[in-house]
Amino acid sequence: MKDVKIGLLGCGTVGTGVAKILYENKDLIRSRVGAGLFLKHVADLDMETDRGIRFEEGVFISDAFQVVDDPEIDIVIEMIGGETIAKELILKAIDNGKHVVTANKALLASSGNEIFRAAAKKGVDIAFEASVGGCMPIIKTIRESLVGNRIKAMTGILNGTCNYILSKITDTGISFKKALEKAQDSGFAEADPTLDVEGFDTAHKLTILSSLAYGMELNLKDIYVEGISNITPMDIEFAKQFGYRIKLLAISKYSENFVEARVHPAMIPAGNLLSNVNGSLNAVSVTGDAVGDIILYGHGAGMMPTASAVVGDTVDIARNLMLGISNRIPSLSYQVEHIRTIPVKPIEEIDNHYYFRFSALDRPGVLSKISGILGDLGISLKSVHQKGRESRGPVPIVMLTHIAKEANVRKAFDQISKLDVMSDAPVLIRIEDEE
Repeated sequence: MKDVKIGLLGCGTVGTGVAKILYENKDLIRSRVGAGLFLKHVADLDMETDRGIRFEEGVFISDAFQVVDDPEIDIVIEMIGGETIAKELILKAIDNGKHVVTANKALLASSGNEIFRAAAKKGVDIAFEASVGGCMPIIKTIRESLVGNRIKAMTGILNGTCNYILSKITDTGISFKKALEKAQDSGFAEADPTLDVEGFDTAHKLTILSSLAYGMELNLKDIYVEGISNITPMDIEFAKQFGYRIKLLAISKYSENFVEARVHPAMIPAGNLLSNVNGSLNAVSVTGDAVGDIILYGHGAGMMPTASAVVGDTVDIARNLMLGISNRIPSLSYQVEHIRTIPVKPIEEIDNHYYFRFSALDRPGVLSKISGILGDLGISLKSVHQKGRESRGPVPIVMLTHIAKEANVRKAFDQISKLDVMSDAPVLIRIEDEE
């Protein structure tokens, strides 16, 4: 077969990694695929930066639309990111009958239904392994390895920045602000880390995984999202004393009538494998009715791990092209006619265990006031701990609950925060355990 011709849109960090692999491992790839993957064009507005690659004459251009309009290009790899020009280019490539590889989880989470419908109508493939978990083959695992399983639940650490920050606070006791600065200095966090630390990046990834696992339309807007910026060393230390570690979790559970899909910090038992995933690493636990529990673990970001996943997707499509086929595996795991709308259960209806921390003035009757409010709303306490008593100063009161409904917990917190003995806002962290 003739070489498969590729157009690369965007030559930033990951795009450069993709180009490096395609150039440096071209003989290895040819020996495994049976055809060469030929990089015909690389488009990027920055044509001055030295990327450490010697492109052939005419390969590097500034016009991305020249790439998607080139009739010789078989596969377009989109590495621009964002939700504006990237969307326009992907839809144009699809309309021109080209297969697309992307790592753009924000775009897929927000506009994926439109993009996947366009690809199905045109009969082309959309591959996006690198959009979730970097080099972890979680998408391939759900679509292919677990195709005979009903997926019952997924729990993941899907953002390396947040995991690095929480690991630093846990290991050294430094504040969130200082841990974030270390993450930025080490290249694990952006100058503006909002998408990461407030949980939005993780929500994008959970949107994609939930669609793949349950055959539901992509639904970002109904996912509950809470970040880690309010997590303190004090709460991490208390968690440790109770046998837990705090992680930012993506949680998804399937029921016949609804799906739970939420992103928030949670305490998980120290013996849980996910609790020992530290630094910038990612991991996902998947529960299927046939396989039980499995876990995938690896680098969720970075130039070469992410580029490796992109090249893997490109090779999958190239192999299909060699056989003259497309859509061998449905992009969203289910056949188009079986993808349906499944409601996402509101966070207020979730039942969970909770960790509460109240900072109250050291006065008689404080504990009974708090306990009374909780009891009136049906919130049963598993244990109560009063820490660090100081005369006439605020006292940390820590409580762990039995199963309680989120809506009742929120009502209780609203009432407790208005008590005149409260010196700071109450803290709530959900506990995810085997119960």
